[in-house]
Amino acid sequence: MRETDTSYRQTASLDESYWFQSQRPLTALAFIAPLLVAYELGVLLLGPNAIRNGADVWLRQLLEVVGFGQYFLLPVLCICILLGWHYTTRQPWGVSWRVLQGMACECIVLALLLRVILHIQSSLFDPALFSGEEAVPAALSVASQETVRRLVGFLGAGVYEELLFRLILFSSVAWFLRRLDATHSVSIIIAAIATSLFFAAAHYIGPHAEPFHWQSQWFWFTFLFRTLAGIFFSALFVLRGFGIAAGTHAGYDILVGLF
Repeated sequence: MRETDTSYRQTASLDESYWFQSQRPLTALAFIAPLLVAYELGVLLLGPNAIRNGADVWLRQLLEVVGFGQYFLLPVLCICILLGWHYTTRQPWGVSWRVLQGMACECIVLALLLRVILHIQSSLFDPALFSGEEAVPAALSVASQETVRRLVGFLGAGVYEELLFRLILFSSVAWFLRRLDATHSVSIIIAAIATSLFFAAAHYIGPHAEPFHWQSQWFWFTFLFRTLAGIFFSALFVLRGFGIAAGTHAGYDILVGLF
C-alpha cells in the first residue's frame, strides 16, 4: 500500500512539473492569449495599414468559403481548438502564473538558439550575399519600416502560422500517416519535413511575400533557413507544446526584425 501511495505521489508530482504543465493546451491558450489579443487589436487599429499575416488571411478565406466570414471567428476558432484539445485529453483545469513566466523565459532562450542557427547557416554561404544594405534579419521578416506595424505582424506570425502549419497541418499529416500504419517516429519525421517545406514556400506567396527567384542564391538561403526553422518549430510543438512553439516563433521574429 505504501508503494502504491508513493508511486501515485510521484506521478502527481510529475504531472504538476513545469515540463508537463507548460505543454497543456489550456496553459498554451493562457500564454498566447496576450499575443492573440494584441495582434487582433493592432490590425483593427491600424486598419488598411496593417500587415496581415499570410496564414491569417488564408485561414479567414477558408472560413469564408464554408460560410463563416465574421471577423472574430478565427481567433474564436483558435481558442475553441485549444479548449477542445484540453478537454478531450482530460487534463487539470488550472494555469500557474509561475509556469507562464517560465514559458516566457524559455521562449526567449529558444528564439536566441534559432538566431544562432541562422548565424551558423550564414557562415556557410558566400559573405558577398550579405554585403548589401539588406541585412539578414530584415530579409527574413515582413518588409516594413514602421515598428508598430512590424510588431503586430510578428505577433500574428507567431500565433497563426503555428496554428496553421503545426497545430492543424502537422497534426493532420502525422495522423493520416499513422492511419496508413506508419510508425509514430516515421509519421512525425515525415510530417515535420513536409509541413516545413510548405511553411518555407508560403513565404513567397501573397501580396507581402518575397520575390520568387529560384536561380538566386539569396532565395535558396532564405528557403533553406525557413525549412530548418519549420523543423525547429515542429520539434518544439511535439516536445514542448503549442504555446512554446508559438511564443518562440513570435519571439524570434521580434528579435531579428526589430533588434
